[in-house]
Amino acid sequence: MAEGAEEGVGEEEAGSRDKLLPASESQPPESKTPKVLRQEAQRKWEKHVICLALGVTKTNYVAGRKGNRSRGGRLARLLNRGGGGDYGSGPRPQPGSRKMLPTTSMNSRLQGNGALNSRDAARHTAGAKRYKYLRRLFRFRQMDFEFAAWQMLYLFTSPQRVYRNFHYRKQTKDQWARDDPAFLVLLSIWLCVSTIGFGFVLDMGFFETVKLLLWVVFIDCVGVGLLISTLMWFISNKYLVKRQSRDYDVEWGYAFDVHLNAFYPLLVILHFIQLFFINYVIMTDTFIGYFVGNTLWLIAVGYYIYVTFLGYSALPFLKNTVILLYPFAPLILLYGLSLALGWNFTHTLCSFYKYRVK
Repeated sequence: MAEGAEEGVGEEEAGSRDKLLPASESQPPESKTPKVLRQEAQRKWEKHVICLALGVTKTNYVAGRKGNRSRGGRLARLLNRGGGGDYGSGPRPQPGSRKMLPTTSMNSRLQGNGALNSRDAARHTAGAKRYKYLRRLFRFRQMDFEFAAWQMLYLFTSPQRVYRNFHYRKQTKDQWARDDPAFLVLLSIWLCVSTIGFGFVLDMGFFETVKLLLWVVFIDCVGVGLLISTLMWFISNKYLVKRQSRDYDVEWGYAFDVHLNAFYPLLVILHFIQLFFINYVIMTDTFIGYFVGNTLWLIAVGYYIYVTFLGYSALPFLKNTVILLYPFAPLILLYGLSLALGWNFTHTLCSFYKYRVK
């Protein structure tokens, strides 16, 4: 009788495993090898165990595979995020690996901005996020500098991939803005190195270079960044949000991150690449000089506008973000006028810097 009961339990578990999955998965073709069949059976059993542990029924799971925003839907997308459409079809983590699947609150009410319910709201207020960010600012061991360097590289080659990562952060940590200050730290290092190079090219002394460094860091980057971020934060929340609600808003931290993302290519072009052409090409009183200098300015400022546009167009609850590309028209017009009038932007910038450090 005990053996019969065990067989009955085994048949019931096998039946529940088969009912949990579609028929195409529960009946593998005979052409598959025994090893492949064992792997698929193991994956089916893992799905079954996770569903039982979370209390997800077959109906919710199947509905989730069809794209419904339910508890089973989030679980189905979590199981299938490895690629393809089945759990484990992508690369599986090796034993002992630190990689884990991202988790989110199952009890959170899914809203347009992904806001958590009132129980977790205190941990996700602007003040709490700012405190957490500033607390990690001097804890370098907790920063992911490798990932920040990856973002800096892709801001030149494929900035869309950088903002795709912001989507992942929203899904896993319920915030659009960065929670790791590693990018800001690397950007500060870039500012220091490029400004020292700028002072060397312009034949500045030690104290003049220090003054220039303080000006670039606290005025050009932080001061102007705070002004632009606050302005864009106000405009986007006031005029670009599809539906005015507390659940649909642009985080100020995200607006500042967009500025930093757009400022980094501009910094590299104007404060690093341009250094190699200042004394021998750009500062010469010729058409080639201000053509090369003004073209670099056109590329840098144009890249700033484009990366800013990508940042706000990545938010699904904003509308008419294409208007952020409108500054391209006056930029190109100003570029043409500068060439016609012989106005050298780089010469003006260098004169301004020398005046500020005196």
